[in-house]
Amino acid sequence: MRDVAVIGVGCTTFGEKWGASFRDLFVEAGALALDDAGLAGEQIDALYVGNMSAGRFIGQEHIGALIADYAGLAASHHIPSTRVEAACASGGLAFRQAVIDVMSGMEDIVVAAGVEKMTDVGTGTSVDTLTGAADREWEGFAGATFPGLYAMMATDYINRYGLTREQLAQVAVKNHYNGARNPIAQFQQEITVETVMKSSLVADPLRLFDCSPITDGAAAVVVAPLERAREFTDCPVRVLASAQASDTIALHDRRDISTLDATVEAGRRALGQARLQHRDIDIVEVHDCFTIAELCAIEDLGFCAKGEAGRVTEEGITAIGGRLPVNTSGGLKACGHPVGATGIKQIYEIVQQIRGEAGKRQVDTKIGMAHNVGGTGATVVVHILGAY
Repeated sequence: MRDVAVIGVGCTTFGEKWGASFRDLFVEAGALALDDAGLAGEQIDALYVGNMSAGRFIGQEHIGALIADYAGLAASHHIPSTRVEAACASGGLAFRQAVIDVMSGMEDIVVAAGVEKMTDVGTGTSVDTLTGAADREWEGFAGATFPGLYAMMATDYINRYGLTREQLAQVAVKNHYNGARNPIAQFQQEITVETVMKSSLVADPLRLFDCSPITDGAAAVVVAPLERAREFTDCPVRVLASAQASDTIALHDRRDISTLDATVEAGRRALGQARLQHRDIDIVEVHDCFTIAELCAIEDLGFCAKGEAGRVTEEGITAIGGRLPVNTSGGLKACGHPVGATGIKQIYEIVQQIRGEAGKRQVDTKIGMAHNVGGTGATVVVHILGAY
């Protein structure tokens, strides 16, 4: 088993990309990553692309072949290209597959990418498509949407742990502050607690500013054997751990609906692989599809006890400048959530932080963790990256 490093990263801006097609997005992100690594396309051995539902969003399937074709790697190079789907964890799982490919020795230079074009359909279609990441038969057909499911989780959490509405809102405030300092973010404006609490109700207790947006975007990273990494870059970033865990797809079968057991297990496995303690982690990118999701994530990953995340956020511990900055990118909430690309964007952010290239949101970072969730926690992927 070989050690693996990230040698190049690239990301489009996130938002409502009316002037760009699905194909434009992934070509742009891939070109940025290859340029960052100083590579030509013919040097790539394999490609993995995270994508949740191009069939519903743009009416196109066979995404692996499409991307290889439009990236110029099909007819000339006949590159193996594989689509990876795990709902909102598609990007993180694509990265994991690329890491495993290089780690095993099967391939040397592999691109992991993620892309989603979500705004070409109406809001109703988008919401229904995303609901397919839950249990369609037991939840979707009964009328449960993703805001509704996470609202159930939030209600359970509030009743059990005494979370205040203001503490929940402060997650969004923090992430918008970070997003305002991220040039690729969909939302680059700071907000207040009052902004969140006066926004329209989506599914009680979640309001509009508790929810991540519908987003277009793409991201790509290049991985290689650590022993070869300095052939391509002066600042490789080592992959210290890659872990994945599963749970029931429906909430009603869970042991505890406000604890994501797959997060607990994937985080435990990742720290074990890396032989690290929580105190060794400098930053964390967590899957804050809703504000409650960030609070659950930092607890379930073990950075604080259950029920303490609201206080930890309120005290500024998870802010830039705090003891454990969380979602320096702005997270899904402010940076945006093109579901297939989100897990790759998290890797992109951590690599930028480790390299010292994060600009106004830069923190002192040697080791970072990325946490990517599919659905309400049926799939969780956790990676740990470190300076080399």
